Amino acid sequence: MDAAPVDTWKLVSLSALPALALWALGAALVVAAALACFGVRREPVAGRKWALWGLRALALGCALFFLLEPGLRRVQVARVKNRVAVLIDRSASMTFPTAVGEASRSKAVAEALTTLAPQLEALKDRFAFELLGFDPELSPVGVQALEAEPARGGRTDLLSTLRSLKASEGTSARKLSGVIVFSDGADNGALAGGLDGRATSLLRAFDVPISTVAVGEGGLKDLAIDAVKVDDFAFVRNSISAEVEVHARGFKGLSTQAVLRREGRVVASTPLSFSSDDDVQVAKFSFAPDQTGRFVYTVSVPVYPGEAVAENNAKAFTLKVIRDRVRVLLVAGRPSWDERFLRGLLKQDANVELISFYILRGSNDDMTVNQDELSLIPFPRNEIFREKVNTFDLIAILNFNNDDPGISLGEYEDSIKAYLLNGGALAFVGGDRTFADARWTSFSELLPVAAAGPSDSGPFKARLTPEGARHPITAIGTGSQSTEAAWDALPPVPGLNTVRARPGATVLLDHPFAMVDGKSAPVLSIWEYGRGRVMALTTDGSWAWAFTSHAGGAPSRVYERLWSNAVRWLVRDPELTAMSVAADSPSVEPGKPVGVGVVARSSDFQPVAGAQVTVELISADDGAVVAQQTVGAGPDGTAHVEFQGAPAGPYKIVARARQGETVLGEMSDAVAVRATGPELADARVNGELLEAIAKATGGAFFDSTAFSIADVPLREPPLVEVGRSRDQPLWDRWYWLVLMVAIMGSEWALRRRFGYI
Repeated sequence: MDAAPVDTWKLVSLSALPALALWALGAALVVAAALACFGVRREPVAGRKWALWGLRALALGCALFFLLEPGLRRVQVARVKNRVAVLIDRSASMTFPTAVGEASRSKAVAEALTTLAPQLEALKDRFAFELLGFDPELSPVGVQALEAEPARGGRTDLLSTLRSLKASEGTSARKLSGVIVFSDGADNGALAGGLDGRATSLLRAFDVPISTVAVGEGGLKDLAIDAVKVDDFAFVRNSISAEVEVHARGFKGLSTQAVLRREGRVVASTPLSFSSDDDVQVAKFSFAPDQTGRFVYTVSVPVYPGEAVAENNAKAFTLKVIRDRVRVLLVAGRPSWDERFLRGLLKQDANVELISFYILRGSNDDMTVNQDELSLIPFPRNEIFREKVNTFDLIAILNFNNDDPGISLGEYEDSIKAYLLNGGALAFVGGDRTFADARWTSFSELLPVAAAGPSDSGPFKARLTPEGARHPITAIGTGSQSTEAAWDALPPVPGLNTVRARPGATVLLDHPFAMVDGKSAPVLSIWEYGRGRVMALTTDGSWAWAFTSHAGGAPSRVYERLWSNAVRWLVRDPELTAMSVAADSPSVEPGKPVGVGVVARSSDFQPVAGAQVTVELISADDGAVVAQQTVGAGPDGTAHVEFQGAPAGPYKIVARARQGETVLGEMSDAVAVRATGPELADARVNGELLEAIAKATGGAFFDSTAFSIADVPLREPPLVEVGRSRDQPLWDRWYWLVLMVAIMGSEWALRRRFGYI
């Protein structure tokens, strides 16, 4: 037993009769006494009647005394200590100060427990006080640990903690007499919205008084971003809305603004004003992502002097931008077979939204016809290439004459250049009106080839280069037919613009015998310009591959496959990247590692075992490299790295892979390391919730740590018998028998004297 045994006495019946017999005989005696009293109810003299009734009642008592055979039982008893669980919030919000300039909430709890220690000591013979920290898991904690070790729990779930405590009662020899909870009430679990009917029922089912102590004071100043409501993905160049809830405490009358940034660049801003000291305003942003991929955004509000928490003034999130449909602008210098086949191919593709223009008459044509009599519309160059250019995923220019001032695109070269630098795509197709066959000034800087002489009108069969044999654009083989065999089987095309490849360009197809600068003349060339991609096809006869194939009834659709591959590569379809990189999670909690998975493949999309993979974690705000790791890829070309302890903020992940001296590729992703978890996002003290918990369970609520244990409702622990007991009869004394005979004799004598039988 927890307390030393003590002797005590109690009155018991020592009769050997069973309880049922005792009840029956006792009832019979009572009935007999009642009948005896009933017989003298007509006695006219009240004194006589009450004397007879009193003697008969005493006789009944004596009869019951001897029937029950009372005795004293001497027993040893001890009091079993019950548990009193003192639960201490160890979540991260307990690191906030109790008031401006004061110590942390955890330290306030430690000081309160030190003050209460004498009171707890005085009750140690009745209760065993257990100090348990919760975050929300329960674990023993000491006063010194509260002062020395900062609270780090990621969330507060009071209901889950209390249920765990109740479940532990089944494994303990002691029963709970009560619970005392020290917390700021900043619940972000089941009770985040307060007590509902179900939670109240669960608390009452604990059948234990739960007293709560609110740690901390109200009135802290804090400007916090509570939540960001935005879809997980968006469509490129389509407007998307984001709603940001900004909670201001102690900033009545403040006017400020919330700012949305993408990788350090301001995307949008919106003004905010707060009308009370506890006000929530919603900042609404609308923006249109201009690239596909995953990007990290940051929404922030200024940090003002005196704020309780500065980390919750900004929040980062990632947004995956995908394509709804590929928006293609097709501009042709004149109607042709090439224009007809390509336009028809793009129009029938459900994944392509096509806008096309082709020139039927230029400024040098016959001007005697009245413009009002023409159904033709002027070429809307300014609207397309200045105002709307960034709304297109791909611009395809076919055999366009740049020396006609009425239709020339030369003045828009800077606009198209900016479009490519920002991630656009350009396909430039030759013909008799471009390259060296015209005064070719526009786009010369943007293309991977440069004019090298007059065009060659002779037919030829395009030849696959070693680079083209591995590139996804020219991968037109199907089934058992290799890419090389598929290109060898294609018919000749009529004519070629003579060009030379510029440094940095990749030639996928070339001329089998025409030479430029000692090298085969390029037919299909590509390169990357800024963040954009450019393809140059130096013939307007690619339609022949489709025309001949269809005419022969061949099942192979090489023309469609070639242009489909080209469009997908130009707009950076993820399936056509030889390398891929992805963060394990787009959003990382504070203190958790940033995991990154990389797949390294060669240009023919085969996994590269042992490839050297370098992964950089780059701050999206200032471009600084925060961390870098280099690992080797496994047999399947995959590699995985983890960056520990990354500071809070938005990050770009850039991965590069090499095989020896060969660069396999470079890809990027984005990740947001949260500045604060749910715990640090809210500095308030939720005394209302703590008071509701105490009220629902019959406990007491204290709005400060200065209270007395005497005011805490606790159930008394029970007394338990221990050791042997000894019975001492009381009924077998001679004087009890004499008393009963005297009472009955007196009643008989009086009854005879009063004339009763």
